[in-house]
Amino acid sequence: MKITDAMVLAAGLGTRLRPVTDTIPKPLVKVAGKAMIEYALDLLADAGVERVVVNVHHHAEQMIDYLESYPRLQVIVSDEREALMNSGGGLAKGLRLLGDATVFVMNADLFWIGDKRNHGSNLERLASFFDPARMDMALLCADPDHTSGHNGKNDFNLDEQGHLTRYQPGDARPVVYAGALVMNPSLLADAPPDAFNLNIYFDRAIAKGRLFGLTLNGHWITVGTPEAIGEAEDAIRSLQN
Repeated sequence: MKITDAMVLAAGLGTRLRPVTDTIPKPLVKVAGKAMIEYALDLLADAGVERVVVNVHHHAEQMIDYLESYPRLQVIVSDEREALMNSGGGLAKGLRLLGDATVFVMNADLFWIGDKRNHGSNLERLASFFDPARMDMALLCADPDHTSGHNGKNDFNLDEQGHLTRYQPGDARPVVYAGALVMNPSLLADAPPDAFNLNIYFDRAIAKGRLFGLTLNGHWITVGTPEAIGEAEDAIRSLQN
């Protein structure tokens, strides 16, 4: 499946990354000389995406200035300065600025390195994996042993058929949500107009057996605290070498 539209969730306050985020939005914090959101945007552009919606709230003017200068994608801003919409509300609002075609959704502060490009990038693999006849959403997931900055909490269990369920202690194959998914915007047609968490739709899909996951190739990185910046940069240097 060829996917040319996407949304990047970038409106969070980045409170755990303070004091760094007192003066800069979290997606623009640099890791190894590159803004975190740029890793996500580059991954989307490399996968063939042409148009992306990015929501903004915290230090929105800085975000808009950066996005206007990003050269590889047509960027549409979803402005949440008046009201922060949480992950689900922000996604529903932003997707209204696109059409009805299947989209990638990514978090601005989660990314990975080490795609095995000769086997297709992780996003290309995820697009091929997504089957709307069987799936509400397909999530890219990380093996907990191939992460940096992770808090140790497992999100889901991934079974042999690719179904995701909420992780329970003792599950055979725990995985971490890597911050990228594929879905059709029609899934959110019944979404409320105010703020809500996207986990509501994860749980609905689980209840119907329609939440699926694919394990990423490479190393997943999250930067939640100032100390995690150095850890992420060490991981990048190690893998690049």
